Amino acid sequence: MHLFRLLKIFSVSIRYGLDEFYLGHERVRGLRTLVSAVCFWRTLAEARAVRLRQALEALGPIFVKFGQVLSTRRDLLPPDIADELAKLQDRVPPFPAGEVMAILHRVYGKPGGQVLRDFSAEPVASASVAQVHLARLQDGTEVAVKVLRPGIAAVIAKDLALLHTGATLMEWLWADGRRLRPHEVVDEFAKHLEVELDLLREASNASQLRRNFKDSPLLLVPEVHWDYCSSEVMVMQRMHGTPVSQVAALREQGVDIPKLARAGVEIFFTQVFRDGFFHADMHPGNIRVMPDGRYVALDFGIMGTLTDIDKNYLAQNFLAFFRRDYRRVAQAHIESGWAPKDTRVDDFEAAIRAVCEPIFAKPLKEISFGRVLLRLFQTSRRFNIQVQPQLVLLQKTLLNIEGLGRDLDPDLDLWETAKPFLERWMSERIGWRGLVERIREEAPYWSTILPQLPRLLHQTLARQAQGVSSEELAKLAREAQRRNRLLAVIAVLLTLIVAVLLVAR
Repeated sequence: MHLFRLLKIFSVSIRYGLDEFYLGHERVRGLRTLVSAVCFWRTLAEARAVRLRQALEALGPIFVKFGQVLSTRRDLLPPDIADELAKLQDRVPPFPAGEVMAILHRVYGKPGGQVLRDFSAEPVASASVAQVHLARLQDGTEVAVKVLRPGIAAVIAKDLALLHTGATLMEWLWADGRRLRPHEVVDEFAKHLEVELDLLREASNASQLRRNFKDSPLLLVPEVHWDYCSSEVMVMQRMHGTPVSQVAALREQGVDIPKLARAGVEIFFTQVFRDGFFHADMHPGNIRVMPDGRYVALDFGIMGTLTDIDKNYLAQNFLAFFRRDYRRVAQAHIESGWAPKDTRVDDFEAAIRAVCEPIFAKPLKEISFGRVLLRLFQTSRRFNIQVQPQLVLLQKTLLNIEGLGRDLDPDLDLWETAKPFLERWMSERIGWRGLVERIREEAPYWSTILPQLPRLLHQTLARQAQGVSSEELAKLAREAQRRNRLLAVIAVLLTLIVAVLLVAR
């Protein structure tokens, strides 16, 4: 079976001329003439990027999904290939309703009709890993039921093994193979699939996002019905609304389109800088809009997370970039640990300036945040900076949000919309508010640590005093008394601060 799959991949690659990608290496360049002579029957009129997309579509849904993930790595791919792979659509025939009911019976231990009623035989969405049906709970609550494709895990395991084999061949046969780090890309793809193959993890993502936007006037997230969920089945609140791409229908409903565009940007930056947890698959197919103008998020298989270091990196870079402070951009890379410590700041600054200055020839509202990040990633690669996967995922999501926002409102000024969030976050992290917040976070631990300080100080001084004269010991004792008095004063002040914070809370 594995051999047949390998033969199919080989035949598809020959049919679509994918040998162009790996016969460019000097080790096998001489084979190009031979392959062209043997394959005289094929016509390769289409561009290489188009042929690559067509080949992935011919190989099936897992390779289509791989192409979708690969399209997000614009830091690694040539622009023509990244743009073409972004066109991949996961159009997969649904599996039969009988198999769906069999899965429900196995999961629930009884016929699915006894757990869910009014179950729709036809799915409302069908993708490579799962499909979605509509139903009701026994109390009449409308739900969407996501069911994992039967046997998909085994198929994915085989295709991942083949992709790793292809990655090895790419590194060996293609001149740019090592630079593109194909094994890293396959591993990244495997991580995405690992989440999608466990619907409990997707359900937990949805639950977290819903909690982050509880009572929000901007975003609705479906409620997860945990009693009906398993690794193979996810049941959540059915969400209505109009697809965000149907702008004419939204206008007929009285939705303020420019306000809707700004709200989308606000939601994104709230997820990034407030929560550090963001929906990383915000294409129009996963977004609905309610008549009151609130967004509805769907499909939580791909989520991104950011640490405070990541957020600090982004905020400093965006603010410095739009102030044209390229030296600060270079320093932010080094301080965040993304650039090697021995990187020359002036050289890095000059490279960033050469790339970014032409961008400012455009009006500010036309500048793309996503492309700013992309340019920075491309420049960073010249200085041996490894771009972090979470930042690449963020850049891909940002491009989606920008495209969505400007499709809704071509005059959307992303900078004016995002600037307050960036400045507020910087103030909260490094200003007075940030200090107060960190004191509030650390205050519960001080009650344990403060009483121990005199004893710990005594132990430290005792260790230092070994082998010291009596005169020096007396001096150390006086110093210890002075420090104890100082610590007592600090303890009183900290206690007062904590008391004020608790009262203010």
